Amino acid sequence: MALGFGRAGRTPGPGGEMPLMDHLAELRSRLMKALAAIVLGVVVAWYFYPEILDWLTAPYEQVRPALEQEGIDTELVVTGIGGAFQFQLKTSVVAGLVLSSPIWMWQIWAFVLPALHRHEKRAALLLTATCVPLFLGGAWIGYWTFPKAIELLVGFAPEGWTNLLNGADYLSFATRMILLFGVGAQIPVVVVILNRMGAVSGAQLIHARPWIIVGIFFFAAIATPTVDPVTFLFLAIPMSFLYFISEIIARVTDRKRGRTARSLDDDEASTLDAPRGLDD
Repeated sequence: MALGFGRAGRTPGPGGEMPLMDHLAELRSRLMKALAAIVLGVVVAWYFYPEILDWLTAPYEQVRPALEQEGIDTELVVTGIGGAFQFQLKTSVVAGLVLSSPIWMWQIWAFVLPALHRHEKRAALLLTATCVPLFLGGAWIGYWTFPKAIELLVGFAPEGWTNLLNGADYLSFATRMILLFGVGAQIPVVVVILNRMGAVSGAQLIHARPWIIVGIFFFAAIATPTVDPVTFLFLAIPMSFLYFISEIIARVTDRKRGRTARSLDDDEASTLDAPRGLDD
């Protein structure tokens, strides 16, 4: 891996490395661009707050009739004089971070990529492109299971009681559910990165498979904010399936790596043998 970071076109210092001040200037520029993108995302989210709020509370509205049939009244509320403002601000910040994520994530990569070799850049960009659909798919599963989690937890309220759901708590719960499933879907990327680094091999993954599957189910059981087995299975089963896929990718990578190593060994052998043939 090359040692220099920085913007393409900058003049490298002695030894081919970028001067420290250029590194700092580049980092400051990238951070300012990322911050500007986040601020713009928050402003856009603030403007579309009614639509975002409808999307965010749709799971609650979906299960509310079923809860009322069970004799449980429930209502979303905000408390305090500044409660509504704080809730709108927090919602806009979270939505703004998500909306601007392609820009600020790219600013991070744009700072790191110049330090990578060409093949490392391709691998990094491929992994980044893979992270996005995996995260979105996991987040969608989390959003899809969100109504079931609400119905289960609110359903513990005694019949005839009113369950007041604080807006801040509701937002935290929703964010945790969606992010948890989205991050959990990144397991193939983590395994592939470890395999490319040489930290684990396909054979080691196969040997450790039973323990890893147990660890996935244990993680899903303690990470999901509900106590029912259905919700954590919605997280554990896709994670296990994605682990199997990453295991296959690691085995294929090991085979390609083995063929490349054998090819290099053959080339070296032919080069060493050539002078002997000339001597004969």
